[in-house]
Amino acid sequence: MRASVLFKEFFNSEKVGGLVLILCTAVSLLLANSGWGEAYQHFWHSNVAGLSVEHWINDGLMAIFFLLIGLELEREIYIGELSKLKDALLPTFGALGGMIFPAGLYLFFNYGTLTQSGAGIPMATDIAFALGILSLLGSRVPTSLKVFLTALAVIDDLGAIIIIALFYTKTLLWAYLLAALGIFALLLIFNRMNVRNLFPYIIGGIIMWYCMLHSGVHATITGVLLAFAIPFGKGGKESTSYILQHALHKPVAFIILPIFASANTAIAIHGNFMDIVSQTYSIDIALGLIIGKPLGVFLLAYIATSLGICQLPSDLKWSHILGVGFLAGIGFTMSIFITLLAFDNAEIINNTKLIILLSSLVAGLCGFLFLQIILKNNVVLEE
Repeated sequence: MRASVLFKEFFNSEKVGGLVLILCTAVSLLLANSGWGEAYQHFWHSNVAGLSVEHWINDGLMAIFFLLIGLELEREIYIGELSKLKDALLPTFGALGGMIFPAGLYLFFNYGTLTQSGAGIPMATDIAFALGILSLLGSRVPTSLKVFLTALAVIDDLGAIIIIALFYTKTLLWAYLLAALGIFALLLIFNRMNVRNLFPYIIGGIIMWYCMLHSGVHATITGVLLAFAIPFGKGGKESTSYILQHALHKPVAFIILPIFASANTAIAIHGNFMDIVSQTYSIDIALGLIIGKPLGVFLLAYIATSLGICQLPSDLKWSHILGVGFLAGIGFTMSIFITLLAFDNAEIINNTKLIILLSSLVAGLCGFLFLQIILKNNVVLEE
């Protein structure tokens, strides 16, 4: 299997971006727990134009991240790994298993409690971190495994977007929502009229974001809607979608996500560490990411294949899928993002962020070590 040029570019920016995220997270945690901790945290919570810096990052900059995810999802659906039903089914079932199992595990122990809204937290996969860890294994990794993980993570993100829209919208202001949808409809008309200039889409996207921000639906959904309004054409280098996606890869990987990671991991660790990790919601988030994810990905993909619904690529083994399942347990960006929507209590939010970091670290190490053993005797593969 040969990967497209844009896929290779996406993979490379994500894998290096994952390493940058690790560095930013480590520095942010150190600063938050140093002598400068109070000033460092105050910076992220300082007010700018009516919103905190952290709020602008989570609702504003992350809309651009979702725009990139939407563009990648659109490409995969139209001409990529999700364009052929036969190829799309394996990562789709894997992604579904990787969402259903962790959420089900969490709800089993938390249903009816104050923390039941955290069920979406262990469902998420961080593309940058997952691909970053996979890339450390070098050229021994089959291209089809890279494609499987990318497709799984993109579908996972689509699932997270749907979950956010359906379950983490608390109050709807219909006037703003209808205005946002009206602008979206106008941009779709521009698309049908073959307006290829990015300017009207960007202006329309900003206005749509403002309306969505005040509607009650999370503003980052704007990024996904905008992605599907931008003309795709045949998906070639001259298409508006390709141009924008190409332009966004590096800014998202090396600016937006590192800023998000720094702002949201400024966690001062107070109190008894064992008290934090022994909370029911903490244990279940960890179980969901470390055990629920790989089991869900593996089992649902295996069942679907056994029933003849889809098939495993000829150069992959089921052990590869299990290894990638562990990497899918690296929640980080999306898990933290959903945490901010799920909980209002600052202590629970900080504790949850810490558990997400620890669980993602364990899941990443398990996936890396497992795949390193599995791929040990692989010959060097050319893409």
